[in-house]
Amino acid sequence: MKIAQVAPIVERVPPRTYGGTERVVHALTEELVKRGHEVTLFASGDSITSAKLESVYPRSLREAKLPDLYGANTWTMLNLGLAYELQDEFDIIHDHMMPLSLPTANIASVPVVGTMHGAFTATNRRLFQTLRNPHMVSISQAQVFSAPSINHAATIYNGLPMEHYPFSDTNDGYLLYVGRLSLEKGVHHAIEAAEQLDMPLILAAKLDPIDQAYFKAYIEPRLSSRVQWIGEVNEEERNKLMSKAKCFLHPVTWREPFGLTLIEAAATGCPVVAFNRGSIPEIIKTGVTGYVVEDIDSMIDAVGNIDTINRAACREHALTNFSAKRMADKYEELYKKLASL
Repeated sequence: MKIAQVAPIVERVPPRTYGGTERVVHALTEELVKRGHEVTLFASGDSITSAKLESVYPRSLREAKLPDLYGANTWTMLNLGLAYELQDEFDIIHDHMMPLSLPTANIASVPVVGTMHGAFTATNRRLFQTLRNPHMVSISQAQVFSAPSINHAATIYNGLPMEHYPFSDTNDGYLLYVGRLSLEKGVHHAIEAAEQLDMPLILAAKLDPIDQAYFKAYIEPRLSSRVQWIGEVNEEERNKLMSKAKCFLHPVTWREPFGLTLIEAAATGCPVVAFNRGSIPEIIKTGVTGYVVEDIDSMIDAVGNIDTINRAACREHALTNFSAKRMADKYEELYKKLASL
């Protein structure tokens, strides 16, 4: 098949540090190329891919420090425009930029699969309920639950090629958080749990300008020799930190559509303790890859019992259920179905 993959250009594909959507797009693109499909990736010019690369800007917008990174900026709109201008060259377009691209995708002449990587909200839900031509894929059941009456084609869990991730059956006794320093990620709860447990905590996380006030009020005053913020890390550094952590903390405060770092931590053998929000119960298998908890007190109890988790079984579950191959199988099946309509 001739397949277009349309990625955001805020980050490189794959990203150098932070960028969950871009890692998923890269994993899917590479797997599809391996299967013999003709894939064109619309992404930033510094992207690394086995597919044909089409780009309107030479590097990621965040690296270039351009304004309005996540909005309808000129380069993002050109990226979308180019992909849909060339639509007749493809059997199917897979669009990872919803809902920004939805009005354009709705009038496309070829089938469009749109993966919603963010949340369906009261603000954007009407768009999907009205512009119903694209075939929408959710990344968890919890995500699509809040968006009835959309053109929902399938739920397909994110997957990554994690077979090469380092595994460790032992740990160095520290707790770990990886992601963004933001209120919705609940990083202050991770700090609270670590302090009460009297355990070291490493925060390997990026700080966006929009989250500076949160950081100043809730995070910075509590940094110490026991609670360390080391900033963003690359994939190799992140995986090593995960493999040697006693436990990965994920105290999100919102209905997260999919926690990509949860499957990555599990793939290194590191169990996860996360708040029961959104997709979390679909990702964590209680007693196998970690524990789903309701509050800080139960998070503390779970960390106290974390040594009951078999780290090898934790890894095996992640590789079996959230592999790039399994994700590509599901998308390939959907592509073929829609292209034959």
